[in-house]
Amino acid sequence: MAAADLPPVFPRPRRIERREGPGSTEEQAVVRDPTLPMQGYRLDVSAQGARIVYADDLGLRYARHTLRQLHDAAAVPSMVIEDHPDHLHRGYMLDISRDRVPTDETLRWLVGVLAELRYDHLELYTEHTYAYADHEVVWRGASPLTAEDLHRLDDLCAAHGIELVANQNTFGHMERWLRHDAYRPMAECPDGATSPFTGRPMPPTTLAPGPAAAAFALELVRELTAQIRSPMVNIGADEPFELGQGASAAAVAAQGRAAVYLAHLDRLLRPLVAEGHHVLFWGDVLRRHPELVTQLPRDGVTAVVWHYEAPSADAGLLGTLGPEVLESLGLPDDFHRGFAAHVRSFAETGFPFWVAPGTSTWNSLIGRWSNARANILDAAVVGRDRAAGGLLLTDWGDNGHLQPLLVSLLPMAYAAGVAWCAEANHAVDVTSVVDRVGAAPGLGGLLARLGDAHLGTGVASVNASGLFAALDPTRPSPLVGRGDPAGLRATADLLEGCLADAQDLDRPDLVAAVRLARHGAWRLAARGGAPVVDDAELAADAAALPELHREGWLASSRPGGLEDSLRHVPTAAGSSSVR
Repeated sequence: MAAADLPPVFPRPRRIERREGPGSTEEQAVVRDPTLPMQGYRLDVSAQGARIVYADDLGLRYARHTLRQLHDAAAVPSMVIEDHPDHLHRGYMLDISRDRVPTDETLRWLVGVLAELRYDHLELYTEHTYAYADHEVVWRGASPLTAEDLHRLDDLCAAHGIELVANQNTFGHMERWLRHDAYRPMAECPDGATSPFTGRPMPPTTLAPGPAAAAFALELVRELTAQIRSPMVNIGADEPFELGQGASAAAVAAQGRAAVYLAHLDRLLRPLVAEGHHVLFWGDVLRRHPELVTQLPRDGVTAVVWHYEAPSADAGLLGTLGPEVLESLGLPDDFHRGFAAHVRSFAETGFPFWVAPGTSTWNSLIGRWSNARANILDAAVVGRDRAAGGLLLTDWGDNGHLQPLLVSLLPMAYAAGVAWCAEANHAVDVTSVVDRVGAAPGLGGLLARLGDAHLGTGVASVNASGLFAALDPTRPSPLVGRGDPAGLRATADLLEGCLADAQDLDRPDLVAAVRLARHGAWRLAARGGAPVVDDAELAADAAALPELHREGWLASSRPGGLEDSLRHVPTAAGSSSVR
């Protein structure tokens, strides 16, 4: 029996055997069989009822999840379903430090969605948005999560078969700490550094590697992990951009940048493993250094290898970057070809690793759906074939986290399917799944139209959409190409229609995102010589955007961070067309 002949069940099972006659979803027997693959189950549906054979607690949960979906179908055939996941860890990571911290209600909704999609792992990426006991100056005004918040969320996740995992960056991306006088002396470059991307000055973001920084970072990790039952923790440690420009300059000159990085990572890993933690860390810096990967402790440690672009034969704009920049990003020579290149250092040395694609929603307003789909599928297939321990879908909030969480539903659903079984789910149209988990008929189709709207402009960017990059010409997301006048006008028209559909859904956060995207389309059209509105209407629209963004934000997110986010939203004063 083909999966397409099955009543709508998601994720689609890997094996289905159809038999003659009707079936019944009433549970007849439940039997544990530990010889089945982990999280696996066998569902025997006959006219007499359903017999469940399961491997473990999650296998039983997923068997009943399938049975519940069958129960909702109009007709159920007699059949046998055998199923288990390609990836035992199917995780979702939400950035809560680039301004947007979800409300308790939003987090409860998110956990329900993740459970329905069979995710079993959740991380909330933290830089400064946990209320650390002795560090109020860092999180004051950010509406941080508290210990009580994490206790409630941990209990909720456990009840839904999801492991809540602490996530605290510990090396790079510490700018929210290092901007304060009390912490600045711990920076690699206390007075700032030079951006490897723009060549312009940037504030300090990276801790100076050494015992003092390691002790400080471990203090944060220990306080955070004490609030959560899981022994697993993600310590980040990605993108230490300034490494070698300041305090560690002599060590880097003598030993090499990656070796100095490895020594600091080791100071973090070994104590935490000794304390019983399983430690995840971002694998970007070591992607080019298999000789150093072999020096890492293997027990209780896993590299999470991120990559966020669809596989391509062409290196594109990133291929024009200098070798120093590619090294600072940890990009392998054939980075553009997909995850096979990115995991090579870990897979070929036998080091445990996960794959981490992205939702492609950050720096986009309304998503980059085709890129997300290809990137996620590549991660799932390479991870399956190279024996990755898990797949972690990342959802970042760069530059003000202007996109609402709702925009991520489409890639979240697709990643859930292909992480479970890529063979059975890679071609599934997940728009109907989004309608169901989002409790909004038509939402999936709307998000698919929005997610590919940027393609019609003919204007490209890097790790971003042109619609987003057009909003703020000072942002380091370039605009490449002028676009086709007809395509620019068609994109504006498309977004006009999508705006009406978003308003019908009564989701102010989605309406605000579509309005921002429409404004970006108008600015691109003016830039491309195909103006859709005049300067007066463009300015009037820009004047309304901050309040729309504020209203949408407060519908799903805490107020802390909103003012920072608003700095990335155009105003009437800055509404002139981009160059």
